[in-house]
Amino acid sequence: MQHKPSPLRIDVAGKKTISPFLLLLKLVVVLDRLVWLYLWETMPGYEYGDYEENVDIPYRRVLVTGATGLLGRAVYKEFQNNAWHALGCGYRRAQPRFLRCNLTDEDAVRAVIQDFQPHVIVHCAAERRPDVVEHHTEAALNLNVHASGTLAKEAAGIFLIYISTDYVFDGRNPPYGENDAPNPLNVYGKSKLEGEREVLRHNPGAAVLRVPILYGEVERVDESAVTVLWDKVQEGAESCSVEHCQQRFPTYVNDVARVCRQMAERRLQDPSIRGIFHYSGKEQMTKYEMACAIADAFNLPSSHLIPMTEQPAGAGAQRPQNAQLECSRLELLGLSVEPIPFKTAVRDSLWPFLYDKRWRQTVFH
Repeated sequence: MQHKPSPLRIDVAGKKTISPFLLLLKLVVVLDRLVWLYLWETMPGYEYGDYEENVDIPYRRVLVTGATGLLGRAVYKEFQNNAWHALGCGYRRAQPRFLRCNLTDEDAVRAVIQDFQPHVIVHCAAERRPDVVEHHTEAALNLNVHASGTLAKEAAGIFLIYISTDYVFDGRNPPYGENDAPNPLNVYGKSKLEGEREVLRHNPGAAVLRVPILYGEVERVDESAVTVLWDKVQEGAESCSVEHCQQRFPTYVNDVARVCRQMAERRLQDPSIRGIFHYSGKEQMTKYEMACAIADAFNLPSSHLIPMTEQPAGAGAQRPQNAQLECSRLELLGLSVEPIPFKTAVRDSLWPFLYDKRWRQTVFH
């Protein structure tokens, strides 16, 4: 097979050279080592090994894939704000803020890991829209399964957190613990379950973190299946139907990001942090109930919202009726976080999209 040049390298006069971005990363890592070697030589009682073992130093390195997405942005921000050196990568929306990297390109993935040398990788990148996965199955499998397996293989010896979903369960017998048998109903759930298996096969020390429907500070309201309800809430004058069949547990991405960071920091001290974990918001709602709660959070009327108790024909990929996650493993380890109440978090997420505050979107989005 012909070797493909990494997109992270550039050719000048026929010679391969490292890109300026990755050269800078290498220099940061080298300077980091030199500083601590200097301290080792000049400070009495200071051991260089303390640097390697001390998880409180500011140059713990984390690589966040899918850093341009809803969850990835929150994860990147959480680590960056808590004394981690974070590198985010994305693809179509990556530049200029993040590194552009095609995760389906094995050479590109290898180059990023070798050059940045992360202690932790949080793998948020995925095709997470069930209806899109049904119609673009091959592309979704390449990202959700094959790219995840490649990342896990290249990250051997590095703690990898793979973000998965409650859709690995069929929703017929909740709540579901970490050891309950999965039975996904749609192609999306099947792809994420296969991604879990690929990650754990190639990197047995990795962790899988299953989460339910997510929301947070969106760039567009249709970026989340929760915040997309905002348009229906604001319509006001016209009646509109909202699904009132499936039970969901909307989960704030900032809470998930805190869990990821706490797992990473504990793992640097405790190698037993591995395998499957669950995290979820605690408030059970249908989409109709979410829409009413959003209206209440903004003191808007909800009388125009009509609960739809039956799924219409051709509603897209089949969803589980109630895939509630039981999260005791994180709780027993003291790694869970108390979820921010839905109305508080959704208000923080959606206030820039109020009709009289649209101008503020240029500041925050």
